[in-house]
Formats: sequence, structure tokens, C-alpha cells
Amino acid sequence: MTTLEQYLAKREKIKYYEHAFSLLYWDMSTKAPKKGKPAIGDAITYFSTEMFKEQTSDEYYELVKKLNTPEEFEKLDDVMKFHVRKELRNLEKDRRVPADFFEEFTRIKNESNVCWPEAKQNNDWNMFKKPLENTIEAMKKYVSYYEPEKQTYDVLIDMFEEGMTQEIIDRVFGELKEGLLPLLDKILKAEQPDHEKFTFTVPKHEQEKLCSFLAEYIGMDMDCFCESESEHPFSMSFSNKDVRVTNHFHENEIISPIFSQIHETGHSLFELNIDSKYDDTIGGTVNYMGLHESQSRFFENILGRNINFWKPIWPKVVEIVPEFKNVSLEEFYREINHVSQSFIRTEADEVTYCLHVILRYEIERAIFIEGASIDELPALWNKKMEEYLHITPPTDALGILQDMHWSDGSFGYFPSYLLGSIYDGMILEKIEEEMGSIDEILAKGEVKSITNWLKENIHQYGSTRTSLEMLEAVCKKPLSAKPLLNYFEKKYTKVYDL
Repeated sequence: MTTLEQYLAKREKIKYYEHAFSLLYWDMSTKAPKKGKPAIGDAITYFSTEMFKEQTSDEYYELVKKLNTPEEFEKLDDVMKFHVRKELRNLEKDRRVPADFFEEFTRIKNESNVCWPEAKQNNDWNMFKKPLENTIEAMKKYVSYYEPEKQTYDVLIDMFEEGMTQEIIDRVFGELKEGLLPLLDKILKAEQPDHEKFTFTVPKHEQEKLCSFLAEYIGMDMDCFCESESEHPFSMSFSNKDVRVTNHFHENEIISPIFSQIHETGHSLFELNIDSKYDDTIGGTVNYMGLHESQSRFFENILGRNINFWKPIWPKVVEIVPEFKNVSLEEFYREINHVSQSFIRTEADEVTYCLHVILRYEIERAIFIEGASIDELPALWNKKMEEYLHITPPTDALGILQDMHWSDGSFGYFPSYLLGSIYDGMILEKIEEEMGSIDEILAKGEVKSITNWLKENIHQYGSTRTSLEMLEAVCKKPLSAKPLLNYFEKKYTKVYDL
């Protein structure tokens, strides 16, 4: 066997471990019964550990190193050259983490992940406090092995958004806050829509049918798509022929699952549209979460909260959900763009959502840079909610317990949500420069033409370009929050007649 053939045989085994791990995680997060979850967690730990051992084994490492030597490297095609360069860099970091610690690290995160839903449902911070503290300490220790020469939080940010730093984030988040807070103040003083008209009950089966319709409408291949329900909506990709989302249905709150669906489908479309030439390589899935969030939030907000998105399909929406028959499209539009002080990030409007993310970013900095203790976190959360949104969560379930991210160690992920929105402002400018007004495109029912533009310019490249490289290639401008602020100013001045 050639070096490449030996390597691909080893990689195939790793791929099967990863597939099993992912299926188990999907099951634990969706259909698995409560008492069965610890056993599934043990199986996840096993497969994750075995996969880690294979990936960091001397044999695998030597094959990757050999493929990076000039003699072997020149035999590879461009896709595999990209892959083995990235693989070697990742392996050199991964191999610094001891296998026995990695097993313990995975177990700690699983325990925290299993504990979180129950703690949230019971509004019991004390139940979650110790598992979360263990996860934070495990993350610090992991980084001390992984990239010991760098500041812990910069490493965590880079894990989710390669090339991004606190310095860049502080600049663009600061730019956004400076323009956003005065606009928000004006919006909140303006006349607000009548929310009471949207307190009706919608049966779960109607919501599920509408959500499936919306996924297909924006371009999903339903033969590659799977949906389920979980405590917190998320998406997973097994390949560009198997993408999955979950939702959480509230019979008394139809708006939330609609936009969770569009958001998570946006993630899945990105994975679905990656060029097949990157299959089974590092480029074949999207590892830059800011870039990923830019796509999900582009569909959710830039497109989904535009009245023209709904004009061609409103009769179909009312047919699926008859409860909407007493609601006009204009009333629906005002409701889905209702800017308000809310406790829950995932249900926040697109304006205040920015502040929800900034709050989480600042708390993560407090944990990993300023040394905030676990006992300080609920009060710190509430203090920042009061500072930015002038409201205080009455319970921890509506405050620090609301998100799943920290339960599985995903510190450094939250900034990617807002970075994604900032990228969206720049992407919107570019689309309108090339295609004309998105209002006109959407009003004609041609949302898939925008999906195709995103596929051709962003999706097909998978992880072969970082977010900053994508912006340079597509938008040809440096990262700035100004286009997003321009979008907010233009849209909400009209919505609220400011």
C-alpha cells in the first residue's frame, strides 16, 4: 500500500468512530429516555476516547507527517494537500493532550451536559454549579496541554473561529455597541405592536408541518434532511447527504419554533451545499462557527424577518396554520420584528440579540481572564442584563441556566453568533451590489436564487477558507460592524416610524 492508501484506511476507521459518536449524541439529545442517558453518555465517552486514541496514535501521526514531506506532498491533489497540512497542524496540538486526561475530560463534559436540562427545568443553579465548575477547570487544563503558550480564552475563541482574537472582537463589538444602544433606546420609546394577538395556541403537528414547509422553501433537499425535538434547538451534519436539525415546540408561542427552524436549516444548508470533492476531508464540514452562524442568521434574520420573504407564501402559511387567519401579514411582520427587552437569547429580536451575545462574551472573559468564581456568575449575569437591557431575570432558568453551550464546554462559541451577524451585514451589501434589492427577489418568491448565490460564493468551499478569508474573497472589505448598523438603522427606522 502507498502512504496515502495506508493513511486513508486509518482515517476510514476514525470516520466510523466519529459517526457512531455523533449518532449517540443525537440520540441522547432527542429521543433517549432520561434513565437511559447515563449509559449513552458512557458509550459516547468510549467512542470519543477511541477516536482520539486513533487520531493521536504514533502510527497515524507518522503517516500524516510522511504525507507532508515534499516527496509525498507533491503526489497529492489540491484537496488532499489542504487536508494533510491542516491535519498535521491539528495533530501536533491534539497529541499534547494525554489520552487518560482526554477520557476524563469527555466524562466531565458529558456529566455536565446530562445535568443541564434537568437543572434548567427545575430552576436549580446549585444542581448545575459543580458540574459546570468541573467543566470550566477541565477546559483550562485541556488548553494548558493543547496550546500552553497562548492565553486560554484566545485559544477557546480560535477553536470555534480560527484567526479571530479578543482584540478583533473587542473592536467590532465596541463599534456595534456604540451605534446600537442609542438606536435601541429610540425603538423602545416608540409605539410597540400588540403582542396579545399572538397568544393563541397552535397544535404541535401544525407547527411541525409549517417548519418542514419552510425548510423546503428556502432550498433544503428533504431527502437529505431529518428533524427531531430537543430541549435546545441545534443542527448536526453527518455528511453532505445527511443533515439534521432539532426544534423545541411551544404550543403557546408559534414564532419561536418558526425562526429556530429557519436558523437551524440555514446551518444545514451550508453543510449540504459543500462541494463533494471535499468529502471525508477537513474541508468537508464547516469548522468556523462565526461563518456557520453567518449563514443560519442570514436566513433567519436578513431573509426570514423581511416582509417580502412571507408575501408569496402567506396564503400557504395560513392554510397550514389556520390560527393565523385572523392575523394580517403586516401584523405578523411587526410581531416578528418586535424589539423588546427579553430574557431568552434564542427568542430575542435581532437587535437586542446582539447585547445577549455581548453579555455572554463578557462573562466568558470574566471567567477565563479575570478569574470570576462559579458563585459570582448568576449575579454577574443579572447585573449585565440590567446594564444592557434594563431587566433582571426573576429566575436562573431565565438567566444563566438558559443555554446549553457551557454545559458541554463550548466556551468561546458565543462570540461567533454576533460575528456571524456582523458578517451578514457585509454579505447583504455584496448580494445587493450583484443581484439588486433582496426585497424584490423575495417578493417574487425567488429566495432559492439567494440560497444559490450563497452556495456559489460561500457554501461550496466548506472549511477551506476561514471567515476572514471569505470576507476578503467575497466582500473585498475589512471586517466592520458598520454595514450591520446601516441595516438596523434603515430597517427599524421604517418598522417603528422613527
